[in-house]
Amino acid sequence: MAILKIIEAGAPVLKETAKPVPAITKHTKKLLDDMAETMYAAEGVGLAAPQVNESLQLIVLDDGNGLIELINPEIITTSEEMEIGTEGCLSIPGYYGSVERYKKIKVKALNRRGKVVYYEPEGFLARIFQHEIDHLYGTLFIEKAENLRRVTE
Repeated sequence: MAILKIIEAGAPVLKETAKPVPAITKHTKKLLDDMAETMYAAEGVGLAAPQVNESLQLIVLDDGNGLIELINPEIITTSEEMEIGTEGCLSIPGYYGSVERYKKIKVKALNRRGKVVYYEPEGFLARIFQHEIDHLYGTLFIEKAENLRRVTE
């Protein structure tokens, strides 16, 4: 496994719609492994393939309860209830803002074995799913954030 370079806002791939993964190959699995290692090394909770300069619909995430890998994810239902929460992004280091997201969603995706899987995350986990899926469509959280602010240590 390898730690990949996380690209930052301004890179064209972050504004593109990522391509669906047509077939799960050794490259796909290696990329998922490398993305997970990269996310953990950066102390993030989610990472989408465009953030490592790969225009593919791949996401890894972990809210502290274990790694989730998503291939070609799609949100199929959303709750009516929304909530506002603070978000940041590994591709926009040092910036945080409040973003309104659906409180609960249902997502359909493929796992690394090509099996269709469903997730029904709520709260913080639903927020991570939505943030990362936005990356697959060229949307950055700063485009949705209220009171965007820079945090310096």
